[in-house]
Amino acid sequence: MRRPRALLAMSDYAFTTQFGPAELARLHALADLPATLHVERLDTPQAHALLADVEVLITSWGCPPIDADVLAAAPRLRAVLHAAGTVRQLCTDALWERGVVVTTSAGANAVPVAEFTLGAIILAGKRAPYLAAAAGEGAPDWFRHRDRFGVASNHDVTVGVVGFSRIGRLTVGLLQPLGWRVLVHDPVVDADAIRAAGAEPTSLDDLLRRSDVVTVHAPDLPSTRGMIGARELGLMRDHTTLINTARGAIIDTEALTRECVSGRLNAMLDVTDPEPLPRTSPLYRLPNVMLTPHIAGSQGPETRRMSAHTLDELERLVRGEPLVSQVRREQLAVIA
Repeated sequence: MRRPRALLAMSDYAFTTQFGPAELARLHALADLPATLHVERLDTPQAHALLADVEVLITSWGCPPIDADVLAAAPRLRAVLHAAGTVRQLCTDALWERGVVVTTSAGANAVPVAEFTLGAIILAGKRAPYLAAAAGEGAPDWFRHRDRFGVASNHDVTVGVVGFSRIGRLTVGLLQPLGWRVLVHDPVVDADAIRAAGAEPTSLDDLLRRSDVVTVHAPDLPSTRGMIGARELGLMRDHTTLINTARGAIIDTEALTRECVSGRLNAMLDVTDPEPLPRTSPLYRLPNVMLTPHIAGSQGPETRRMSAHTLDELERLVRGEPLVSQVRREQLAVIA
């Protein structure tokens, strides 16, 4: 089993966070590595010298686009294994035209996002973030606040999942043991696949009208930007919670701000548009809005899931086995 020549390209932070002693030992067992095994930039003379005999590039956050200049310096490159989520920022036309194999660890990154989403849905049902924030306004009067944000209950709940993506699918699976109704809207996924997962396929409008909690898991594409705007928000029942762990641009921020300022809707936002919001945004000060700084995805030791997935792909590549998370050019039209 011949070990391919490999190089890691990512930020210093990603490298030190994702590749500890165990990961590096496994990497050395699978690949032939230079003395300098990690670079942040691919446009320096040092990087070009290292790329000259590289067959596999292992990338993560902070890796620059792999453009024609990089490819000219790497004539033997045959695979890019990405130890993070989206590969959009990496993949140039030149990379696809070269026929380089590209994989992603987005499936591993989906796990903590789905876990975060499940926790957010449960807390939203009990109105916990909003009641906690309201208590900060002064001495808490629990009965005065009890119905301010909607009835605090996780009984007989309907959850709407917008986007049957990797994260959307995992979220639906995590919801199944709770016995709640789960609605899913995804125009590019077969309805039978949604039913097989235990959810009900439906239109976006129907989902918004019927759900107690709406959670967004659609990719950021030209067709999805602003897909939940003033009209769509107006379909949602009073005190519905809108959760977004996907991308901020999917929701019209101004329209959502108006609904939350009025107190009609609640929101739990891990992503916003813009990100971060300007300090003047009312969303920072509303008790019915919980803002978190894009933490739903892999953080700290959670990122090692993606390292392990990438090393699994490297091992399959070395053994000549099929890869499980290959990304093809045509898929970028529908995936994150």
